[in-house]
Formats: sequence, C-alpha cells, structure tokens
Amino acid sequence: MDVRGWRRRWQERSKLERIDLYSRVTISSIPWLFTLSWQLAPFKSDIRHEPLPLVLGSLLLLVSLGQCLLSNRNVQSSYAHYLGISVFPGRRMLAPMALLLLGVGLLATLAAVDGVAGAGLLLMSLNTPMAIVITRVLLVPVRTFMIESLFLTALTTGALAAAGVRGATLAGVVPTTLFGCVLVLISVRPSAWSLSVMWQAEEARDIQARLAVAEERLRFGRDMHDVLGRNLAVIALKSELAVELAQRGRPEALDQMVEVQRIARASQQEVRDVVRGYREADLTTELAGAQGVLRAAGIECAVTGGDGTGLPGPVQSALGWVVREAATNVLRHGDPGHCMINLAVSAEAVVLNVENDGAPDSAPQGAGSGLAGLRERLGVLDGELAAGPAEEGLFRLTARIPLARTESADVPYAAAGDLSRTALLEERR
Repeated sequence: MDVRGWRRRWQERSKLERIDLYSRVTISSIPWLFTLSWQLAPFKSDIRHEPLPLVLGSLLLLVSLGQCLLSNRNVQSSYAHYLGISVFPGRRMLAPMALLLLGVGLLATLAAVDGVAGAGLLLMSLNTPMAIVITRVLLVPVRTFMIESLFLTALTTGALAAAGVRGATLAGVVPTTLFGCVLVLISVRPSAWSLSVMWQAEEARDIQARLAVAEERLRFGRDMHDVLGRNLAVIALKSELAVELAQRGRPEALDQMVEVQRIARASQQEVRDVVRGYREADLTTELAGAQGVLRAAGIECAVTGGDGTGLPGPVQSALGWVVREAATNVLRHGDPGHCMINLAVSAEAVVLNVENDGAPDSAPQGAGSGLAGLRERLGVLDGELAAGPAEEGLFRLTARIPLARTESADVPYAAAGDLSRTALLEERR
C-alpha cells in the first residue's frame, strides 16, 4: 500500500476513533444529565423545605454524584470488557453497590419522614439505580441484566413500602424504576454493539489486506519454485558431473557445461515470463480489482457494460493498464464518493469510460506521467486517451481503441506491447 493508501486508512481509523470517543463521552454524560435533572428537580417544590428533609435530599444528591463519578471511572473498563479486550475487575462494583444501597436507604428515610411528595419520590427512585446499571449493562448478558433490573425494582419498592409509602405512589415505583433500566438498555447497549461491529470490521479489513499480500507472495513463490526448482536441480547435477569428468580428463565435461549454460539461459527466460505474467494487465481482472479496491476505500464503484471477454489480447492488455491507472488516480488525486466504469464494445471500436465525482479540476499533463504512458500504450494500437472535467462536476477518463485495424493486422502480442522507452520506464515504475 502506498503513502496515500496508508493516509486514507489512517483517516478512516481516525474517524472511527472519533466515533468511539463520542459514544464514550455520551454514555459518561448520561448519569450526570439524569442526576442534575431528576435529582435536583424535587428540591424546587416536592421536597419539604425543612432542615431534615433538605439534609436527606442533599445527602441523596451527593450519593448520586458519587455514583456518577464511579460510573465514569468504570466506563472505559466496561467497554473493554464488552469488546472482549480485557476482563472487568469485579472489585470495582463494590463501591457502586454500596452507594446504591445507601441511596435507597436515604430515599426510604426521606419518604419515612414525609419529606418528599409523590411525584418527586418517583423521580428520585428513577434516578437512584441509573449510574450503576449503565456499568452493568455492558458487563452481563441482556437476560441477566433484566433479572438484575427486576431485583433492583423489588429492592427499591420494598424499601419504600417499609418506609410507609402506599397507594398509587408505591405502585408507580415499579414501572418507573423498570423504565430507567430499560432506557439504559436500549440506549447504551446498541451504542456499544455498533462500536464493536465497526472495530471488528476495521480489524477484518486489516486481516484481509495482510492475507491478500501473503497470498500473493505465496503464489509468486510457488510459481518461482515450479520454474526454478527442477532446472536448478538439473544444473547442480550436471555441474557435479562436469567436475568429475573434468577431473578425469574426459572431453564430455565440455558438453555438460554447454548443457548447463543452455538450461541456465532457459531458466532466465522462464523467470522473465513469470515476472512478465505478473506485470501484464488483464482487463477482466483489472475491472474486478478496481471495483474491489475502490469499495474497500469507501468509494461506491459500479462496473457496467462488458468485461472485455473476446477482445484481442493487445486491446485487453492496454485497457487493463487504463483501468489500473484510472483507479490509482481516483485514490491518489481526489476524495470521491462514487466512481463508474463503463466498457462499450462495437464493431468499430471499444470505448472505456471512467467517471468519478471527486477528482481534481484538471488532468496531469506532464511528460512521463501515468496518462502520458497510457497514451503511448494506446498509440501502438491507434487508440486515443482523453481526460478532464465533465458535466455536473465529474471527472472523466475516456480510452478508445479501434477494432478494425487490431483484428485485421497480423501483429503479434509482443510487438503490440513493444512500447517506447518512456512507456517501459513507466511500466517498471
């Protein structure tokens, strides 16, 4: 992957890290938002403005703020536990559990002294378990979380019932407390799940890229082994035989060395053929490869028309280089969202169009550039290349090769690929 490819991957990873940070900050702010709204609101009119109720309400507010601090401290570890990165230390739940029990006790005491009205009591009972359930929802399965939510509801309801709360207020504690737990479940859990899916997708892309490189290396190594393995073994044996014959003064040693020379030259040519096969462009392969690479980079790519099957070899090779260079330019010189590749074949000519919506305003025209090399490749086949801005803010690259001359002329493939020095240098680059 070149520098621009790494830069694009780094930008994508940075976006993912920003989304991750945004989600964590949002979840960290939820208990503070609930505490500063649901826990403070009753002080205005629902809590009786007398010393004891105000002191109990203030202590309950301080306990809720402490729960918020512990919840924020545990967010990072609970996320790591949910994503499978590390295990959440169980001892961290001791302090939140103690504050929860203290909060329920203070709430029951406040209700026992008739220090808060029914509406305020419901709001405070709704907020009491919020901080701890935000941590628990990422540590346990959904079923376990719902069972724990029912237990918290029973604990709060029982404590308030023991404090003397009766009637509609006590009946309202059950749905109110459950609502808070379910609200955390449907807001925090999906956010963490989305983050886990995005990180897994990013990891899968990295693994896929590494596997593709490893597979290509294995394939190239296998082909080189098949080409050179047998010939090198024969060269070694014949060299040993030539040495033995030479030591005996036998004239056959010269014949063996001539054979070694012949096999070495043949091996050299076979290596060239293998390397050339890896460097030649096949139109069908390049179309599929360009679509895959662009989609992997987050660019929607559509390939329409034919796939080049049935076209003469020189035409397929030349257009394959056009597709490869066009895809490279789309990645390097712009930030498009969509790209369209169309191959139109008629009796007179084959036309390849590549359009994207994020390329620069003008095409590079410098000598020795990729487009200049493509023009020389197409020039061998009397083809033409045009590149530049098109309508509606698009950038279009068009390659046209006439088919009449290509089909009628008896030009071998090697001759059609006999490019000028500039094109050869471009190919090596």
